[in-house]
Amino acid sequence: MSKSAVVKARVEPELKKQAEAVFRKIGLNTTQAITLFYTQVELCNGLPFDVRIPNEETLKAFGESDKGEGLVECKDLDDLFKNLDI
Repeated sequence: MSKSAVVKARVEPELKKQAEAVFRKIGLNTTQAITLFYTQVELCNGLPFDVRIPNEETLKAFGESDKGEGLVECKDLDDLFKNLDI
């Protein structure tokens, strides 16, 4: 298959820099990463991840956890299951 189509996109320079650093860490260049994304879109017949706008309850939970409020620490897996009642 011949690669002849061109994709052009404008993104913030800092976002581009950070994303490309991640790509390098996992052994990809930008073209490979975009091809991987496009392939996943094709295979999933949509975006390969959920895209949602957080509701009020979720935003409140994010804020509380950022402040360290309402967090539960567990000693181990058994303690976690006990706290979850499972």
